[in-house]
Amino acid sequence: MISPGFYAGKLKTLNIIYMDNKKINIDNDFFTRGFYTEPNLISTNEAFFKDGCCKLDAHDWLKDIILPESQKQRTFVQIRFKNDRKEFFEKKKDLQLEEGDIVAVEASPGHDIGVVSLTGQIVLHQMRRSKVNPKNQQLRKVYRKARMSDVEKWILAVKREEKAKIESRQIAARQRLNMKINDIEFQGDNTKAIFYYTADERVDFRELIRILAERFKVRIEMKQIGVRQEASKVGGIGSCGREMCCSSWMNDFHSVSTNTARTQQLSLNPQKLAGQCGKLKCCLNYEQKLYEQALKKFPHESVELETRQGVAAHHKTDVYKEVMWYAYKDKTACNLIPIPLSSVKMIIRENEKGKKPDSLEKFALDQKKDNDFNQVVGQDELGRFDKIK
Repeated sequence: MISPGFYAGKLKTLNIIYMDNKKINIDNDFFTRGFYTEPNLISTNEAFFKDGCCKLDAHDWLKDIILPESQKQRTFVQIRFKNDRKEFFEKKKDLQLEEGDIVAVEASPGHDIGVVSLTGQIVLHQMRRSKVNPKNQQLRKVYRKARMSDVEKWILAVKREEKAKIESRQIAARQRLNMKINDIEFQGDNTKAIFYYTADERVDFRELIRILAERFKVRIEMKQIGVRQEASKVGGIGSCGREMCCSSWMNDFHSVSTNTARTQQLSLNPQKLAGQCGKLKCCLNYEQKLYEQALKKFPHESVELETRQGVAAHHKTDVYKEVMWYAYKDKTACNLIPIPLSSVKMIIRENEKGKKPDSLEKFALDQKKDNDFNQVVGQDELGRFDKIK
């Protein structure tokens, strides 16, 4: 048995997964809910809901830990809906739920259909992480496991979304509204639809809501999101070759500034620093703390080195190799000289005492490279297959 979760995560852009050495087409409508194919109305759906099969998937790392009897009966569960929308609900103690169960939950108005993503002790950790306190706010209820009629109605609602998204974009264009409809999520009972949109300025969409309500015969809710949230819903492949962090595991966004790129000695090129959303890449923050800690060992960039050949100014730094590059200010040719951090500190101490070294060249690192070509495969000559006469 080959885990479908791995291949679904890697090949979802190709709409194909491989399970038991068989090729299976992905149903994109239900892939956003955690299923790689349409749910089965008769049998259980445990085989269709696997780790890694959907955006922002969660893993229960407390599943194999035996808990005391007083903590076994947890009444909170985490339920996922479309894409990155997850919410916490309260269930009855006698209602037994497992990951992958399709349930009917309380909504406003009516009820919604979702998929259980986490149960047990791990839910409390996630609630604490998301700053959800059931004592201060009342959580909505889980009504029951979804009946066959509930699932049938849910499938019809999910099938409407892609066609409705294209049609709603055409309606918004005819109304000449400066907005982009990114995603649509129909409620499980097919009575309400949430339209996610992005806009640079305030939009008067009252007429648009009236037209959409008449066209789709449902209650309309418009929800504005940012470009980062849009990228997390749409998904894609980043410049690193991996699935974007915001659509695979990130659920909160922190501000990223150009000072982060300066700290990491990166080129301020917008094309390289910007992600698919057009904003600075979130991954710039990953190593920021390490760079800040490593840079404490370095002298300030404004400190100049005085030698008998002239004054040298700082140009760039290789933080983890602990190498600083300097060039003489009074020379026309800007030849960068790599100097180890230990030598730079020694020169600065000598300058503070009024002493000047002869030149920076004697402290420079050897930058010679071996440009000779080597046969890397078996050290064989190219003419080894020629016939010898």
